[in-house]
Formats: sequence, structure tokens, C-alpha cells
Amino acid sequence: MTVTLIVGCGDVGCRVAARLLTLGHKVYGLRRSISLLPDGVHPVAGDLVAGELGEWPEQIDYVVYCAAAGRQGEEGYRKIYLEGLEYVIRRLKGRKDQLKRIFFTSSTAVYHQNDGEWVDELSPTHPERFNGKIMLEAENLALDSDLPATVVRFGGIYGPGRNFMLRKIQSGEVYSSEPVVYGNRIHADDCAGMLVHLIELEEHGKCVHPLYLGVDSDPAPLSDVTQWLAEQLNVTPTLSTPGANRGGSKRCRNQRILDAGYRFRYPGYRDGYGALI
Repeated sequence: MTVTLIVGCGDVGCRVAARLLTLGHKVYGLRRSISLLPDGVHPVAGDLVAGELGEWPEQIDYVVYCAAAGRQGEEGYRKIYLEGLEYVIRRLKGRKDQLKRIFFTSSTAVYHQNDGEWVDELSPTHPERFNGKIMLEAENLALDSDLPATVVRFGGIYGPGRNFMLRKIQSGEVYSSEPVVYGNRIHADDCAGMLVHLIELEEHGKCVHPLYLGVDSDPAPLSDVTQWLAEQLNVTPTLSTPGANRGGSKRCRNQRILDAGYRFRYPGYRDGYGALI
């Protein structure tokens, strides 16, 4: 039986776990609040910040590192994405079983592009903000670890419980059309779907690349997204603000994951937000 350990088994991790269970995997979930794990997931009580990784099973085939720092700032990012990952890699290297692959969930924040450029897995990355710099450092930590590793750079994740944009619209606020600021999104279900798809490729001996972009097929101006949402919610905007470009203004290309055979459940924001509404 294939055994998968999900480190930082929160929203996305629980979705991955649920899918793997249906495929017959034995799944372990590492998190502090183990009572929140889905039924069928074997609990591993741990704290990445403290370096407490709990008791691991004798066999581990895959590790999915999908911890989230939330709004903890630079120090929180460093502890979760660098120090926590380093603890896990050190523990994996000390084991006798042979890991098939570790998946690290990163972010499109590693890209510095800010003028609506198209970017893909081969585009240069020179982030200026601390989050992008730390994520890029963590990516390199995973890829240079001598373990078989794959990094997935996710765009802005939305879905049930991740309703920032909907709350913004319901308050009457939309983004203005000038300057044009592009955003890149992915529904939480597709985050999980991508990771499970890559695990299944590895299980069947297919080539898995070290790096993928995890975004849907419709990078769009934030003004278009918010105007469309306002129409769907029958909200008359009362405030128009410039697009927030903390993540830059770029258009991320997902061709590599499409070429790997993944088919999005929600290929664009209209599909994903339409289902939420």
C-alpha cells in the first residue's frame, strides 16, 4: 500500500488526503490540531515551528509539504517554510526506506514581473518582497536536498472558506481598470487535484518535472474579476480602488501541468467563483 505523509495538513492538505484515501493510499497528516484531520487520516501531532515532527510510520512513499504561514510576517515565513522544511528533510535523510518524492507547495510570489508579462517555469525569478525571497530559498532547499523533489508554485488560492474577494465585492468595492493589474488564481480543489495527479504520475512511472506552475487557465485583470463578481452578486459598486499589486502584475502560464495530463475542474475564475456563488 502506498503511504503518503502530508506535512502541514490544513485546508489544501486535507483535500489532498481525502482524494488519496479514495485511491487506496494510507495517509498520515501532521499538524498541531489533529482533531481537525479528515476521517481515515492517521494523525501525527507535530509543530513545525518547534521542530516537533511526531511519530512517523515505518514506510513513507510520498511527502506533501503544504504548510501555511498565514499572516505571520517574515519571521513566521522563515520558520514555516525554511526551518520547518529543513527539519523534515533532515528527518527524511535519516530514514532507511526510499522516498519516491517530496512535493513542496510554493507560490507565484517568487516572480518579480510587474508589467503584465507572461511567465512560466523557465522565467527568471528575482523577488523583491520577503515572502517571495523566502519561498524561493525554500524551493532551492527542497530541490538541492538530494531527495527526489517537485515544487508547485500556486497562485492565489480561493474556495470554500477563502472568500476574501467575495467579501470585498459584497462591501461594494471593486478594482479599477487603470492601471491594469493581472492576477493568477487556482481553486483549492484544483490545488489538491494537481498534487494528487502528480503523485499518480509518479506511481505509474511517468516523468514528473521538478517544477510546475499551479494556476488556472485564465489570468485576468483584477478589475475584470471584480466587475464580473459584482454582476453575479447583483452588487452596485460604491468604491473603485487601484489593483493591489503586492504579488506583481503577471500572467502565469500553466501549459506544463496541462501537458502532464491534468484537467482543471475550474479552468477559470468564472467557473470557480460561479460554483461558490
